[in-house]
Amino acid sequence: MKLIIDDADVNAIKRLVEYYPVDGVTTNPSILAASGRQPFEALHEIRDIIGPEMELHAQVVARDADGMVADGRRIVAELGAHTFPKVPSVPEGFKAIRMLAAEGIRTTATAIYTPMQAFLAAKAGASYAAPYINRIDNMGYDGVGVAMEIHDIFRANDLPCEVLAVSFKNSQQILELARYGVGAVTAASSVIEGLIKNAAIDAAVDAFTADFEGLVGAGKTMADL
Repeated sequence: MKLIIDDADVNAIKRLVEYYPVDGVTTNPSILAASGRQPFEALHEIRDIIGPEMELHAQVVARDADGMVADGRRIVAELGAHTFPKVPSVPEGFKAIRMLAAEGIRTTATAIYTPMQAFLAAKAGASYAAPYINRIDNMGYDGVGVAMEIHDIFRANDLPCEVLAVSFKNSQQILELARYGVGAVTAASSVIEGLIKNAAIDAAVDAFTADFEGLVGAGKTMADL
């Protein structure tokens, strides 16, 4: 399962790329707006941080298929081959996904709340389908269960599309999807940092350090011996 950062905070992205085995960055218009920067200014800096080979996902904002295609072309032209235009899973979006796929542009179908949306997006040629886990939960359904169902539909129908689950409230949801083997998840920087936030882990490391320093001297490591 790929682990992707859902953020446009370049300082947070730099830290996560340095310390964690992440696979790319996703953004959306709301995330970019929260950064307070012009969209391509922020996206170009993100691309510089993650390099040309990692995935970068940026959303089209036009409301009609032709406009979505124009947005998608511009996004890839600006940000490179490993960039995925995110296209809403609505009728105009399905049309745009088909048009972009015909040009060899890989897309991420977004704003997915139901398995049928994901199925149609995959049939149209999307590379990823992005169900909103927490938002689905808030509607009274099981977001993790919907993502798993979408994954099963793709496998059962031999569709070359992967789940890219988004919108998480806790690390348990990510753990469940990792156990199930979905294609990818994308989470806010704070959620990724929280994946290993555990007082017991910190206490264990502190105890090892104290015992070692008691043996060889304060501040010393194996490299000093």
